[in-house]
Amino acid sequence: MAEDLTLSTSLSKEEKYKELIPQLKALITGEDDLIANLSNISAGLKEAFDFLWVGFYLVKNEELVLGPFQGPVACTRIQKGKGVCGIAWEKSETLIVPDVHKFNGHITCSSLSNSEIVIPILRNNKVIGVLDVDSAELNTFDKIDETYLSLLLDEINC
Repeated sequence: MAEDLTLSTSLSKEEKYKELIPQLKALITGEDDLIANLSNISAGLKEAFDFLWVGFYLVKNEELVLGPFQGPVACTRIQKGKGVCGIAWEKSETLIVPDVHKFNGHITCSSLSNSEIVIPILRNNKVIGVLDVDSAELNTFDKIDETYLSLLLDEINC
């Protein structure tokens, strides 16, 4: 069965999230394979917002390991406390970086990235992974992204 997202083209960012998230929830409901669900979420977010890179890193053996993603090739492993992803993991909090070139310790996986948001995936008060979204534009991410992406992450069964 083919799956398609239906998105209006003239919506604000918040309206786009409100239209997209129920469709992504429907897509992952009933599917208990984590990799399949993370793959579809990555693809849906990339398609809806045309972000440079959307993907997941999963905690394995005390490091973040690249999971499903959409976009240019990426760093495979990230240590706790290193880069935006590693710091978000270490602090168990969302990081919004308006200009990655001004972020001390930023790990450059793609020279095209200019801003980034990283949201930890928490289960039982423990970070099991992070959602990492990069944009080629500066100042792309804000509290709207944080709010709606966090809501989406709460729907993932892991």
